[in-house]
Amino acid sequence: LNDDQNSDSDSSRLSESTASSSDSEYSRQSFNSDSSSKPSSPASASPPKIITFDELMAAARNLTDLTLAHEIAVNANFCIKHEDFPQNSFAGTVKQIVHKAFWDHLESELNEDPPEYEHAIKLFEEIKEILLSFLTPGANRIQSQICEVLDTDLIRQQAEHNAVDIHGLANYIINTMGKLCAPVRDNDIKQLKATDNIVELLRQIFRVLDLMKVDMANYTIQNLRPYLQRNLVDYERTKFQEILEETPSALDLTTEWIKESIEDELSSVSDESSSSPGADSSSKPIISPTLVLNNSYLKLLQWDYCKTIPETLITDEVRLQELREKLNQLKIIACVCLITNNMVGAAIVDVPDFADQLKRISVPLLEGMNKKTFDLKEALNAIGVQICSKVNRSLTERGLPTLNEEMQSNLMGQIAHIVEENNPVSSLIDKRIQFFMRSLLALPSFQKCMPTMPGGLSVIQTEMEFVGSQYASIVNFNKQVYGPFYANILRKLLFPEAPMGKAETETPIN
Repeated sequence: LNDDQNSDSDSSRLSESTASSSDSEYSRQSFNSDSSSKPSSPASASPPKIITFDELMAAARNLTDLTLAHEIAVNANFCIKHEDFPQNSFAGTVKQIVHKAFWDHLESELNEDPPEYEHAIKLFEEIKEILLSFLTPGANRIQSQICEVLDTDLIRQQAEHNAVDIHGLANYIINTMGKLCAPVRDNDIKQLKATDNIVELLRQIFRVLDLMKVDMANYTIQNLRPYLQRNLVDYERTKFQEILEETPSALDLTTEWIKESIEDELSSVSDESSSSPGADSSSKPIISPTLVLNNSYLKLLQWDYCKTIPETLITDEVRLQELREKLNQLKIIACVCLITNNMVGAAIVDVPDFADQLKRISVPLLEGMNKKTFDLKEALNAIGVQICSKVNRSLTERGLPTLNEEMQSNLMGQIAHIVEENNPVSSLIDKRIQFFMRSLLALPSFQKCMPTMPGGLSVIQTEMEFVGSQYASIVNFNKQVYGPFYANILRKLLFPEAPMGKAETETPIN
């Protein structure tokens, strides 16, 4: 393991030096250019701005719009779902009681002699508005027909003479719903036509109309998605600029996030200088802005998501958290395979795909390891027991002696110790995962190929490449949107004495 760790640190330095050398165009002069966004960051020396309630609400609306647009564009599975309160919940019980009281009251009114239609007329008026909301521009004929048939003034006149054809109105509504609904609602329409009780029929009409509202919203989302995907970078940047103008502190966490990476890089450069004989300690270290930003992104893979994430990454917080959890699971699997190969490799060297068999053992037992109630140590003990059983079964099938008790105990102990802090195997695998992700970020965004997979990760190569492509996609898009804001922050933190450029006083055109 010592040799692996030494070679790993050499590879890490090589990757960082490559990123640094390729970033030579980021000179002091380039950071005085107009590439930055309009400044409202906390690095400014301006006094804090007093934010009114209206400005705060405007910023909240902008953030909601930005988050929703981002989710629609990047998540192909995003849709609105019709959800109701659980029946046994307090809210569900209250809703059920209130609704039952309403429909019971309506039934008693319609059973009077003569019937009382006022509440029913209000329901027809509401149904009319819902049906009209489903129409596309230009559907003048059906619009006129709906307004004519469900004319509440006319219905009231009919009610005064006890001449309301309430079943006829309900049938017209059902037929119109059948013309406007999505195919998925055809069975619901058939059930409506089979319902005789007028109160239950009206109740079910409103249920199906609620479902149709959701269908219409998802249809709108589906049509909007291609447009948002084409214009999302400009849209998100503009929306965030509006948020920044309303709340100048909207980059505080982002600034701290980048500042931490600068301090880490300065510390790393200082350590290397002190260990290099003859180094000029008086010269100011040159730090690559790209390297700083990439290291900031790498921190997100080990982020404590109980803390607030930087403002510029809020829209991808859930996706980043899922990637971190997946990487933690893959790290454990790689550790288990490395330990098993090191300890009993000779016994399984002739078994084809044994590493994949180890993975199939580990994955089910590590499901849900991100939950607070998950006991990782217990899961690792179970994995150790199953691996020993698998190895012994393989040895028996080939007529070889099984592992002795001491060997089994050592193997299970090594696997169980993965969970301990500073475990050498866990630290090694973690470094190699970080190295792979760092190499991935160092590639040009247009380059589709993956960097070479470090040793010890071949068993999880497919999963690592999948996670890596998702991670790189998030990072590259985030750079496109927020690059001007990051450039502004980096310039102020790396070159505080530099004069401010034109972009410091003007909003960027792009």
